[in-house]
Amino acid sequence: MQIAAESWDYKVPFRVSRGAEATLDVVVVTLRDADGHVGRGEAAGVDYDGETIPKLIDQIETVRASIESLCAVVPHEAGADRFAALARLLPAGGARNAVDCALWDLTAKQRRATVWEMAGFVNPRRLTTTVTLGIDSDAAVVAGARRYANWPMLKVKVDGVRHLDAVRLVHAVCPGAGLVVDPNQAWTCDLLNRLAPEMQSLGVVLIEQPVARGQDETLRAYSGKIRLAADESVADRADLAAIKDLYQVVNVKLDKAGGLTEALALARAARAMGLQVMVGCMAGTSLAMAPGMVAGQLAEFVDLDGPLLHREDREHGIEYDLGLMQLPSAELWG
Repeated sequence: MQIAAESWDYKVPFRVSRGAEATLDVVVVTLRDADGHVGRGEAAGVDYDGETIPKLIDQIETVRASIESLCAVVPHEAGADRFAALARLLPAGGARNAVDCALWDLTAKQRRATVWEMAGFVNPRRLTTTVTLGIDSDAAVVAGARRYANWPMLKVKVDGVRHLDAVRLVHAVCPGAGLVVDPNQAWTCDLLNRLAPEMQSLGVVLIEQPVARGQDETLRAYSGKIRLAADESVADRADLAAIKDLYQVVNVKLDKAGGLTEALALARAARAMGLQVMVGCMAGTSLAMAPGMVAGQLAEFVDLDGPLLHREDREHGIEYDLGLMQLPSAELWG
């Protein structure tokens, strides 16, 4: 097993309500078996839970021997136990995500199959993603909206002060686009209720995690009609019961869930509860978006625009055409 830390520069500093970053740091895990099969996985970790790349690497190194034992060649119809074993080795989060996605990639090659077949998607569909506009000056927000003026869905990052003004700017440039608004926990339910009516008139179809994690119960006073998506408040299936009556959509992210295995289980459990699914990302490269596209087969909303935010992407990166994502190539992953 190889573990590498990498940094990927953003085109412009990426700002959300928690702060701004010029680069995204990720960990890449590469697994190999004795027959030369190789699987890769990428994770950025969950920054608001205190995950850093050094911490992720330390977590993985602690169970290195056990992970390497999981990479032995598996029979064609076996292998499910290795994912369950990994879940016992590492908690939900970025470390397990990187290893889990690498293990899916490796297992597919060992079986001479695809991850799509392994996940039960015989005819996977291409996905249409939002593209994210970070918190910025009026001129920068307008320029970003113009750059993506023909995209069907845009996501607007906001905070407790800059919210309606940014949405108005984007809607003026892209009146036909559906808008997703993401305060990243920066609002109160009272502010949400004051903003929701005009936001609905501006084409907003979804608001992500308006209130702070742990304050979700305040949303029982929500009076608006725009659907709400739980993001920071839901990592894996254990969190669903607490939010199922407060939100209508669950944002599934592989870094939060601890990999594709739990992401699929979370998406299916959410749907069984009558919730819709959004698949999001932590702004990684195409290597992180590819397994996200597998979970995205179960989603109504897709936010897998990470490569579009960076100056460069990986070789054999996913192709985007006005938001439509082509299925990843076998050279990249899966």
